[in-house]
Amino acid sequence: MSAAVRRAGSFINKLEYVAASSVQPRPSFRVMDEKGKIDKTGRRFENVMPAKTRKEVYKTMVRTSIMDDIFYLAQRQGRISFYMTCSGEEASVVASAAALNPSDEVFAQYREQGLFLWRGFGLDEVANQCCSTAKDPGKGRQMPVHYGSKELHVHTISSPLGTQLPHAVGAAYHMKLKEEKQVAACYFGEGASSEGDFHAALNFASTLQCPVLFLCRNNGYAISTPTEEQYHGDGVLSRGQGYGIDALRVDGNDAIAVYAAVSDARSKCLSTQSPVLLELVTYRSGHHSTSDDSTRYRDPDELQTAGYQLSAIDRFRAYLYSSKLWTAQEDREFRDNTRAECLDALEGAERERKPSVTDMMSDVYQTVPKHLHEQQYAALRQRGVDDL
Repeated sequence: MSAAVRRAGSFINKLEYVAASSVQPRPSFRVMDEKGKIDKTGRRFENVMPAKTRKEVYKTMVRTSIMDDIFYLAQRQGRISFYMTCSGEEASVVASAAALNPSDEVFAQYREQGLFLWRGFGLDEVANQCCSTAKDPGKGRQMPVHYGSKELHVHTISSPLGTQLPHAVGAAYHMKLKEEKQVAACYFGEGASSEGDFHAALNFASTLQCPVLFLCRNNGYAISTPTEEQYHGDGVLSRGQGYGIDALRVDGNDAIAVYAAVSDARSKCLSTQSPVLLELVTYRSGHHSTSDDSTRYRDPDELQTAGYQLSAIDRFRAYLYSSKLWTAQEDREFRDNTRAECLDALEGAERERKPSVTDMMSDVYQTVPKHLHEQQYAALRQRGVDDL
């Protein structure tokens, strides 16, 4: 059979469109309700996440939230130049991180600080990067919240939207060729799914059959653009079918559902050596960044109501209390200790020296171009240094 005939499929003698209205919205996979209760049907997914892991996931979600509050306020005080929080999306990030293998290569966007914390990235490392100290591996040349760690298998965050998507597919293709038992996990927001890199990445992943796990945090807003203005269809999930990729929609504020879904999707990626797309439906309860004022494009009442009703942390805490895995006293003590640790890390980073001008070009060029050498010498002379 020729390729042209295969593309055409079977034939009919009438005009029969595939109507957009015929596609019914897919429901979201959920285990816990908004009050943290699990019914009998959901019980079989509950133990997919071990009891010890449930506690550690919750603690990392809380740690992420407290860290975000402190560093956000630090930016408002002029102590750092920029910050982005994960507020409202802690379950989508932390529970998914917990379901991955620590050796899986991660390509994140800019709201996955909870993943870094889960993998062992320290609060002092967060503070040194945000304060651009000499201890920052990037030597202060990146914006705050652009973390990275070769040791933790998390590729450095990049500001341009969506660039990590084709990179993740390339890494996954390498893993396939090398027959490695790993997946590439790629995080992005629904706003990034409007970028060309998203479509190129999904097409490459599908045609090359790469073990890449696409994790879309659909938080309702691409900066100020709500989802109803971003796409006209059944969300990001429906894009998977168009590219021949298995896809699943998940309640992104249900930590247990996220963990169960990502665990299953990761296994599917490995066993079939093919991509999987997960749409984690969540809610951005904070501003896009410290450069944004979301009250200009959404009602403050929405922030209060939706932020409270959809709180992943409150829901998971209620579940842990009812399951006797966590107590109110433990919660208070953990929050107090975490806050103190965050403040100590921030204050410690503020005391650190800044990167030297001599490091400006290191790790960038093998041979520094002449014009940049001249600029570097000029900067040093201004500081009273005559030689590199």
